[in-house]
Amino acid sequence: MFQASKITHADKATFYQELQQQLQGLLHGERDMIANAANTSALMFEMLPDLNWAGFYFLKSDSELVLGPFQGKAACVRIAVGRGVCGTAVEKGTPILVEDVHAFPGHIACDAASRSELVVPLHHNGKILGVIDLDSPTPARFDADDQAGIEALARIFVEASY
Repeated sequence: MFQASKITHADKATFYQELQQQLQGLLHGERDMIANAANTSALMFEMLPDLNWAGFYFLKSDSELVLGPFQGKAACVRIAVGRGVCGTAVEKGTPILVEDVHAFPGHIACDAASRSELVVPLHHNGKILGVIDLDSPTPARFDADDQAGIEALARIFVEASY
């Protein structure tokens, strides 16, 4: 049975290396995408400080993301590609780090408490499968180190699930 271990390093690079190792252990031998997304969401929500939402949206057509497994308050179920932070990340094919969601044009406020957001697309064989979405009640909660760390977790998730 897998058990998450608290990571106490103040250095973000070391923190994310340890988190990557934990995710690899958690997903080892499991190929089911939904199960892996559920456990990845739970691990991120438990281990990353100062989050109010952590989860997945999956691309179900060329034009729409649909809510996947997550931790946090109930969320918007469908997001059009090109709308909000998640839809824009899919449209551009790149991660988006938003220090203040109120300053992001077209931000979709599923939880009014969210103040900053980090969205990382899931890439596989040249296609976008969906996104990992993290929200925080703290402005400017995420930085380039967080983005790089979540991009690494996204790669681990995709490798384990597809």
